[in-house]
Amino acid sequence: MVDDFIGREDDIMNKTEPRTLSGFMELLPEEQILFDQMKEKIENTYKKYGFLPLDTPILELSEVLLAKAGGETEKQIYRFEKGDTDISMRFDLTVPLAKYVAKNYGVLSFPFRRYQIGKVYRGERTQKGRFREFYQCDIDIIGDEELDLVNDAELPKIIYSIFKDLGFKDFTICINNRKILNGLFESLEQKEASVEILRVIDKIEKIGKDAVIEELSKLQVPSNNISKILQFIEIQGTNDEKIEKLENLNIENELFKQGVYELKEVTKNIRIFGLPEENFKIDLTIARGLDYYTGTVYETFLNSYRELGSICSGGRYENLAEYYTDKKLPGVGVSIGLTRLFYKLNELNIINVNKKSIADVLIVPMIEDLQIPAKYAEKLRNIGVNTQIYLGQKKLKAKMKYADKLNIPYVIVIGEDEVQNNNAKIKNMQTGEEKNISLDTNNEEILKIIKG
Repeated sequence: MVDDFIGREDDIMNKTEPRTLSGFMELLPEEQILFDQMKEKIENTYKKYGFLPLDTPILELSEVLLAKAGGETEKQIYRFEKGDTDISMRFDLTVPLAKYVAKNYGVLSFPFRRYQIGKVYRGERTQKGRFREFYQCDIDIIGDEELDLVNDAELPKIIYSIFKDLGFKDFTICINNRKILNGLFESLEQKEASVEILRVIDKIEKIGKDAVIEELSKLQVPSNNISKILQFIEIQGTNDEKIEKLENLNIENELFKQGVYELKEVTKNIRIFGLPEENFKIDLTIARGLDYYTGTVYETFLNSYRELGSICSGGRYENLAEYYTDKKLPGVGVSIGLTRLFYKLNELNIINVNKKSIADVLIVPMIEDLQIPAKYAEKLRNIGVNTQIYLGQKKLKAKMKYADKLNIPYVIVIGEDEVQNNNAKIKNMQTGEEKNISLDTNNEEILKIIKG
C-alpha cells in the first residue's frame, strides 16, 4: 500500500503543467464563437464587394519572405532550418501577396481584388493586448502598371460596411495623403528628415503639441519650419474647408499639389459610394506606413474608445512586388488586426459573450434505441438547424441542466411514449414553454417554431 501511494505521488510530481506560450491567445468556447462570428462578418463583407479568397502558406522560404525585410522586422521573424531549407513564418499578409502576384502574374486578371484572413507571427515583446500570433483580415486591389484613384475611395465604404455589420455606429475613418506631407517637407527643405519628422507628427495625439515641438527641435528642425509644420497639421474645419485651406497655402511644390488633388478626388468619390459624412474625415496628422505608403492613407477609430488606437488601417502603395518582378504593380489595401481588436473590445466590455453553444436544438433521447432520435436530428440538420444529440445515460434533469448551462435555445425530448405516439416534446429553454410536435411535422412548421 505504501508503495502504491509513492507511485501515485511520483505520477503527480511528473505531470507537465498545461500552459500556453506567452503572446498566443486561446479562448473559451463562448469567446471563440463570438470571435468566429466577427471573422465571418468581415469575410462576408469582403465577398459582397467581389474580393477573391487567397490562402498563402504560413511558412515561406526565408530568402523569399525576407527579400524586403530589415531592421526591427527581421529581428521579429520566426526563422528556422529544416534539413537544408531555411524557413520563415509569415509576419504579415502583404509580403506573401506580393510573392503570389509576381509568381502568378500571367494568369491573374487585373485589377486583382483579393481578401485573406489568416494568422501571422511576430516575435516581438509581448504586452497586454499585443500578441505574437494573431489574425489579420486584409483586402487589397492590385493594378497592372496603373490603378485608378477611384479604388482608394471604395475602401472606406467597405470599412464602413464592416463596422456597421459588427454593430458599431460611432466611428470615424480618417484619411490623408502621404504626398501632401512629403511635398510639404520638400518645400521646407526637410526632405532628408521627413521620415523622422513624420514619426514625431504621428505621436501628436499621444504626447501632445509641446512634446512634438521638443522632439522636432532635437531633430534640428528650424523653429520657423516647426511653426509651419504645426500650422499645417492644425488645419481645422469640414472636409471641404480643409481642402480649401490646403489649396490656399500656395505651396509651390508639385508633389504637394498632386497630393491635394488626389485627396480632393478621393473625398468626392467617397461621397459617391454613399459613405455618410459623419463617418469620415480628412486628418492631416495621419502619417502611417512611413516607408511604404505613397498616397492615400486610412486609419479608423471608435470615437468613444480612442485609446484602442486605429482598428483598421491601410493605404496606397506604388509598387507591391518590386523585390520579385520588374512589373509595376500599384495597389491599395486595408487590414484589420482581428485578434488585438477582439481582445480589446472584450476587455472593455464593448462586445459581450452571450452564446455558449453553436447548437439551436439539443435532442434528448430517453430511450436506448437511438435510431429515431438520430433520424430526426438529421432531418433538422438538413433544413439548416444546428442540432446536437445528448449521448449519455444521464437522468432527464441532468440533460436539461446541460442544455441550460450552454444556453441551447430548444430541447426536444424523445422517450418511449413519444415514439409510440410518433411525436416529441419541444421546450423553449428561455420561456419554459413546452408543446408536443409530430415527428412528421413539415419543415416549414419546424423552422417557424425554432427560428421564429
